[in-house]
Amino acid sequence: MRRPFVLLAAALLTGVLAVPASAAASGDGNDGFSIDDPRITESSGLAASRQHPGIYWTHNDSDDGPYLYAVDSATGETVARLTLTGIGAPRDVEAISIGPGDRIFVGDIGDNLGGTWPYVWIYELPEPKKLRDATVRATQYVVKYSDGPRDAESMVVHPKTGRVYIVDKKEEGGHLYEGPEKLSASGENVFRPIAPVELWATDAALSPDGQRLAVRGYFGGIHYTWNGGKIQRVDRLSVPLQGQGESVTYSADGSRLMFGSEGSGSPVESREAPGAGESGGGGGKGARAEDGKDAAGAESGDDVKLGGAVAVAVVVAILFGLTRRRRRS
Repeated sequence: MRRPFVLLAAALLTGVLAVPASAAASGDGNDGFSIDDPRITESSGLAASRQHPGIYWTHNDSDDGPYLYAVDSATGETVARLTLTGIGAPRDVEAISIGPGDRIFVGDIGDNLGGTWPYVWIYELPEPKKLRDATVRATQYVVKYSDGPRDAESMVVHPKTGRVYIVDKKEEGGHLYEGPEKLSASGENVFRPIAPVELWATDAALSPDGQRLAVRGYFGGIHYTWNGGKIQRVDRLSVPLQGQGESVTYSADGSRLMFGSEGSGSPVESREAPGAGESGGGGGKGARAEDGKDAAGAESGDDVKLGGAVAVAVVVAILFGLTRRRRRS
């Protein structure tokens, strides 16, 4: 969802805070890059391809159509655009994730009208073996929540079981919702809350080994151990300051977390993932301790200075409070 006042606040404070740029992309999908396709102005979800090294799938938030874009992290250019068929007109696409068997799941789960839509949708399609513009038939699933409609921007698919989970978006913190063991295209799929999430979540990602969950918001993030869905908080994430931080994904090898933002030419910034030095991929220096230092006790070179980050948070929080907008249905 585009919020011009968030972008404005970040722009006004650009001179106050210097966010270190990531190294030039090496093509392995582990370094930062920018999304240079002029058609992509509201990148709201991000997913690292499993079969095409260095490729990241993304999509616009709304008013674009049933499209997915494959972006090459080495160049920032789109190498394929998929047009989805077999579904209705997308309404508010907010998330994308890749499950077992290189299946792409797309979450048309946004509801910025205060949770008024009785159902939302998830689309599933095979990731193409060749990267080129193509029309792909997708399966559409109807999604409802056991406790009533709600807004959400975060969806993950477990890389081993294929089960789909959603994190709803609430300022005071939401919940992790678990879907059925297998989604049904012929009926309603009811998602039920199974664990609280202490963040106003804009996206989430599961590590490739299915052991870690990263949840991000506009100004921070939390690292959880998955624990079979009974998530346990470990630490805060080192989240870069971005104009409108909307997306996160693990790199294909699980060593990095990639953070994306909306806007034209939007950057995707790389941070070391929690557990990155452990077997199975995941963490270490990327997990910040509560005192703002990394796991080794040293100040993280990637981190934004605390005072500046607080200033940005205060400015944008005020703007959110004064000018919160709702998208028309």
